[in-house]
Amino acid sequence: MVLLQTDPFLNELTNMFEHNTEKGSVWVTFKRSSLKSKVQKNKMASAGNEIEYRCLVRATNGKKTISTSVGPKDHQRFQASYATILKARMTALKKRERKDKRKAADADKKQKGSKKQATA
Repeated sequence: MVLLQTDPFLNELTNMFEHNTEKGSVWVTFKRSSLKSKVQKNKMASAGNEIEYRCLVRATNGKKTISTSVGPKDHQRFQASYATILKARMTALKKRERKDKRKAADADKKQKGSKKQATA
């Protein structure tokens, strides 16, 4: 797993989405983390120091895993950039033009009725 800065992470995430547009998946997970071991956290807690938690973001396509850590100050900017990437890359979720079910059923009935009259 590679821990990247936020901008290179977003660039790599965009590349992952591009490579998996036709076939494949990309999993993105968000997790609260202090990036410290339990021993270090326990020492800080016993000393009375406050632990700063960050958001650990991981992305994988099954073959490659990347991650980044986002602090509270950078969180809004990161979320805005992440949302822009998702909107641009998730084209399968766009609404497609569909026929109205009622109109399609009426058209089928008319076609069946005209066939019966033509055969009689």
